[in-house]
Amino acid sequence: MNWLLVALLGQLLSAAATLIDKILLTRSSFRPVSYAFWLGILGAFAVFLVPFGFEILSFRASAFAALSGATFIYGLYFFFLALRRGEFSGMVPALGGITPVAALLSSAVIAGTSLAGLEWAGFAFLVLGSVALALAEPKGARLFLAAALLAAGALLGLSSALAKEVFAETGFISGLIWIKAWGIAAALGFLFSRSARAEIFGAVRRPEARGLFIGGRLAATLGSFLLYFAISLAHPALVEATQGARYAFVFAAAWLLLGENFRGKILALKIFATFLIALGLGSLALGEYAKSLPAVPAERPIVWGVTFSEKFSRELGLDWRANYLAILDELKPARLRLIAYWDEIEREPGARDFASLDWQLDEAERRGVPVILALGLKMPRWPECHAPDWAEALPEAEEEKALSEHVLEVVLRYRDRASIIMWQVENEPFLMFGACRARLHEFFHGELALVRALDPERPVLLTDGGELGLWTHAARDGDVFGTTMYRKVYPKVIGPLFGVIEYPLGPDYFRVKERFVRWWTGKGDQRFIVIELQGEPWSPVHLRDVPFEDQIEMFSPAYFADTIEYAKRAGFEEYYLWGAEWWWWMKEVNGTDEYWNYARQLYRH
Repeated sequence: MNWLLVALLGQLLSAAATLIDKILLTRSSFRPVSYAFWLGILGAFAVFLVPFGFEILSFRASAFAALSGATFIYGLYFFFLALRRGEFSGMVPALGGITPVAALLSSAVIAGTSLAGLEWAGFAFLVLGSVALALAEPKGARLFLAAALLAAGALLGLSSALAKEVFAETGFISGLIWIKAWGIAAALGFLFSRSARAEIFGAVRRPEARGLFIGGRLAATLGSFLLYFAISLAHPALVEATQGARYAFVFAAAWLLLGENFRGKILALKIFATFLIALGLGSLALGEYAKSLPAVPAERPIVWGVTFSEKFSRELGLDWRANYLAILDELKPARLRLIAYWDEIEREPGARDFASLDWQLDEAERRGVPVILALGLKMPRWPECHAPDWAEALPEAEEEKALSEHVLEVVLRYRDRASIIMWQVENEPFLMFGACRARLHEFFHGELALVRALDPERPVLLTDGGELGLWTHAARDGDVFGTTMYRKVYPKVIGPLFGVIEYPLGPDYFRVKERFVRWWTGKGDQRFIVIELQGEPWSPVHLRDVPFEDQIEMFSPAYFADTIEYAKRAGFEEYYLWGAEWWWWMKEVNGTDEYWNYARQLYRH
């Protein structure tokens, strides 16, 4: 059963109960202690589950059940204290920002569990959305509310983590019965206080709101049962994070029924929070969809190719021809991606030199290696846009005309080469990255149309960034789609603060994204490949200037192997590795042949 749907239904019932609670609390019909007490007592409905499964627990499970039941009741008490003093529309989401974090930390301590991939993304968006809603509260109330909400969130998060352990040992039904039984015991503890007894029994004697109270408690009880069931199916932190989903209902209800008024910055903040919550729920839904996908066959046939950049090989101080021949003869990749750099071919206007590219294609053809030829302005390797100096000085329209002439000459020269299996037009044309000036879309589409007109038989490959690219435009306009796949990167904005970071994305991210794009474009049979699979460190400076030890730390041989396994689990059938020049440089210049040898085994497998 899908835990997310169960959790959302439970949150909807809980939101309805909380709305009733706020109505009654504003009338002073009931007090927070009476709410917590009666919600605990209504846990007695769990007795009806006894015929469906009940067993005696171990000492550990019994202790966890007792703590889970008690912390749940007392967590509710602190929440009702906060609800009495704060705006209803702010308290519910504020708790939703605290409880998931408490559940995550508690689960890590108790069971050593954590989240992965899209779960992290969904969790983060939901918590941030809830925090944004909490910040919309009036400043004067924040000190008291913060203390009450922190206590409530910590206790409720701990309760969820403990409940998960109970369910893991005894199953959902038996575990729920015991947790609710201990919740009743905790609720009865309120009766030791004379003032609490007065509030509890004084409240039920007031007939004017008895129907609302009973309805609210029943909705809360049923919602609680559903949320416990969701916890038995998923990580407690994820279930708690879905509290943000209450906001759509809360926002409308508080505005329409309770007369709470939102305008200006407060309204903008709540709308922004709603957007974050929607992203969080979407991420969790995609994560659940990913889990439903068929397993990727471990031993399926995979085509392993490589990208070669003459320019980058020279920048490393290598004999680029020896580097290229070593790749062909020692590694023996199944396919190649070669690059027609504009600034290398046409250093002066109209004076084109194809000798180096001719030689690369000749050597590939001698060995029967198929080639993808990339052409255009934006090509692989920094600075991404590789225009000759003379072209960069031209007005935009004239530069585009000169680029079209370059593309024309490249296609006319090589379209009769049997080794070229497809053209790659530009590199990640829809991703704003690199030292490039913005291009009008009509220029790119004109370039694309030119290649197709000159060679209508060969397919055109368009590429996009794997993690941040949308994919939809490139897949729509291209015959074949190619994604990059990078795990460790140095972001331009936050890199100076955090250094190299690793994307918190699992391989299923690519599987889900691929299926979504196929559906969006209506091109279900389109070929998808990984055109750039990271095989070298990502550094803010050129790798030749990075200390050897730092390069190993950023991208170790073990991490290289792990990246290959990660890529296999993403489910593609064709991969072009990135970094063969660096592997050769590490071997020939730095005396480290682990990368080269691992790649050789991979290509020969």
